[in-house]
Amino acid sequence: MTAADRKLLESFGRALATQKLRLVYQPKVSLKDGRLTRVEALVRWDDPELGPVSPSRFVPLAEQHGLIDPLTEWGLRTTLKQWRKWREQGLETRLAFNISAVSLQSLDFPDLVERMCRAVGVPTDRLVLELTEGATQPLVRLMDTLTRFRIKGMGLAIDDFGTGYSSLLQLRQLPFTEVKIDRCFVKDLPSAHDSRLIVRTIVDLAHGLGLVATAEGIETIEQLRCVRELGCDVVQGFLVAPPLDPDDLIGWDREFKKLWPALLSDESLELWGDVEADTLRQR
Repeated sequence: MTAADRKLLESFGRALATQKLRLVYQPKVSLKDGRLTRVEALVRWDDPELGPVSPSRFVPLAEQHGLIDPLTEWGLRTTLKQWRKWREQGLETRLAFNISAVSLQSLDFPDLVERMCRAVGVPTDRLVLELTEGATQPLVRLMDTLTRFRIKGMGLAIDDFGTGYSSLLQLRQLPFTEVKIDRCFVKDLPSAHDSRLIVRTIVDLAHGLGLVATAEGIETIEQLRCVRELGCDVVQGFLVAPPLDPDDLIGWDREFKKLWPALLSDESLELWGDVEADTLRQR
């Protein structure tokens, strides 16, 4: 381990122990009616000395040095408690939470998650656990653990779909309920025929297997309309909303319901394009 990684790990351990981490939530909406379907919980760490630290830096270190389980338990507990607050305020939604392949090595992990849901009063069918496609490569050997999540009513989503080497095998062998199409296929979707073909194929495959197809990284109205035309079910991305502080979600939901018809209106496309560019720059 380099000196920089050692310092980062020590700082992260202190932040986790003293609850200096926080969660933000990115909305996902139905392409059918613009309704909020779920929110994805994302860990954020702002270190006093290092500044904002990306999860791509601290999560691998946590996995390698025994901190991923306490991080996961803290994140799940915080997310479930936040769901209760939203429900008490009249907001109904589902939760999406990223889990590590390391945590899934424990056959008791589904029981732990179920107990946490019960302790807070969150129905297990309100929770979707997300795994990156790369992480699922060894998970075929952990079929029992994943199946137990499904038996308990929790959803399973394969994230960043299309970027790994055994996508079709994973869908066939593992009990997923949702496919998240990687943003690299969405980015140039309006102008690239090959991307359109790939996205359409993934959507058709997902639907043929009875899975929900979610498009990630939606940042322009053209991308939104393309994935809607291609049959995607759910979208997330900066055009819909950036990751939000929990207290901002209800206000966002109220305003987005008003905005949704304009996103699909041809008459407002030119005007919205200007608003879209300004909004994304601010984010």
